[in-house]
Amino acid sequence: MYTLRRSRRIWSILALSILCIALIAPGSLYAGAPPSLEQRGSQATPTPGPIDNLEDVQKAVVRIEAVGVFRDPSEGMTAGAGSGTGFIIDPEGHVVTNNHVVTGAAYLKVYVEGKKDPVNARIVGVSECADLAVIDLQGRNYPYLAWYEGPIRVGLDVYAAGFPLGDPEYTLTRGIISKARADGRRAWASVEGVIEHDANINPGNSGGPLVTTNGQVVGVNYSYSRATEQFHAIGRDSALEIIEELLEGKDVDSIGVNGEAFVTQDGKLSGIWVSSVASGSLADQAGVLPGDIILSMENLPLATDGTMATYCDILRSRRANAVTAIEVLRLDTGEVLAGQLNGRPLQVSVTLGATPDSSQSSGQPSGGQTSPAATYDEFVRVSDAQGILAFDAPAAWKDVQEAAWNFNDETVGIRLDVAPDLDNFYDDWGIPGAILRYSDVLPGQMAVEDLLDEYTLHNSCTQGEREAITVGQLAGAYQFWRECGGGETTGVIVALAPSETNAYFVLLELYGVEERDFNAWDALLNSLTVTPPVASCNGRGAKSHRRCNQQGRPALRPRRCKRPRVQLRRRREPGGQRAAADRI
Repeated sequence: MYTLRRSRRIWSILALSILCIALIAPGSLYAGAPPSLEQRGSQATPTPGPIDNLEDVQKAVVRIEAVGVFRDPSEGMTAGAGSGTGFIIDPEGHVVTNNHVVTGAAYLKVYVEGKKDPVNARIVGVSECADLAVIDLQGRNYPYLAWYEGPIRVGLDVYAAGFPLGDPEYTLTRGIISKARADGRRAWASVEGVIEHDANINPGNSGGPLVTTNGQVVGVNYSYSRATEQFHAIGRDSALEIIEELLEGKDVDSIGVNGEAFVTQDGKLSGIWVSSVASGSLADQAGVLPGDIILSMENLPLATDGTMATYCDILRSRRANAVTAIEVLRLDTGEVLAGQLNGRPLQVSVTLGATPDSSQSSGQPSGGQTSPAATYDEFVRVSDAQGILAFDAPAAWKDVQEAAWNFNDETVGIRLDVAPDLDNFYDDWGIPGAILRYSDVLPGQMAVEDLLDEYTLHNSCTQGEREAITVGQLAGAYQFWRECGGGETTGVIVALAPSETNAYFVLLELYGVEERDFNAWDALLNSLTVTPPVASCNGRGAKSHRRCNQQGRPALRPRRCKRPRVQLRRRREPGGQRAAADRI
């Protein structure tokens, strides 16, 4: 008991001593311990607020180098780095710039004020039509610019900040808003809500901010016209709508190309020149390559006015995952390819314009380059009376007649024959020409390729190759026939149907003797349009399989629209042409 009482007394004394020490010097006992969570938070680097003065704008403006391989129309494939400007919009390091600065680059080098080495960055989202992009810098706690919240009126003092001409030295130029809403259609974008100003900008200012005297962003610089000394920025309101989606990782009104619209001086060729393609993009998946020219989308010709307006109107009217028909000219091979975004990859659509010898030697119906003398001088537009079939044919094939398409003694559609002399065309293999047929009855009875077995020339010609073919939104197959009538005439039978619906069949018989006839085939197929009648047939049609005869040709002349060759006509803007603008 004594021992127990003594132990209790000792422990009581020790406890009292510890309590006294704690009361006298509370900090000394825990002098080496880490601070509390609240204390640690107070010592962290504070998140910076937005820049609120013109002098500090430089801290949030960055120089961007886009490194990659690009295709130049005159120089071919070139490896190098393009230079542009951007500006930071939040502490997390999101940067706004132009799409044409970053799209197609292999990687980006971003130079930030106060950092010796470039900062790595990744692309978050782009918009080709709005010419905007958002990239994300590595790191956090960046100084950033805020958006101007006041009205953007003519006469507002503004400053253009950036790195023009690739110069690493920051520049700032002064001006005023000269027009609150300007035309935003350009060769590389079609922007809605553009501001015109006179603060001088140059190539390299692309993507840089246009700011107020308080350093707040009014717009994103993207274009200039040196001839008129007019400079343009994407306005705040239009930019913010797009940027919000880009920050979510979405691409807006884009297929993944860094492209530029063009039209030749004579208006015969227009399209979107592709200088680079983003890996994994819709264009990449479809098979578009740098150096391609996008001729049309949804069968509408592009850039006939020298701008991206039609291209962007199509993209803005469709969902990002919508299947969209696309046609491309590949200059490297001289081929026209057709396919779909979000659908069928690009395939050679028309290469039938080949001499018999060249086709036989290669095993493919692909034509090489021909001299100007191997073409007809004039083409005309031909269609049936209902306007179902329409195409370009040589003016020399002046004899045109329309009849019914009879299959197994039953009418299943329409037929249109064209040749220099139809009276002798059916008996003389030496006369070139074409027979086109349309039916919305036969698809319920057979596959489109079966038509090639129904319509044969075994008795008169030597059978050649059979291959698949795509013509715009139509797909099917063709069969070559050679040495027809024991001479040099070549024939090809082409069976086509809409690739998506198979709603109707188009059957073409094409006959030629010389090089210009074969090139006329290409002109006909490239210009072929099919417009089904509003009311379709009731589904009744032929049941047996026999080749139809060539009888019944009423003297019914189709409508003609005369024009010199196949060409895309340049559309003039109301009030004359606009002054040319350049991207910066």
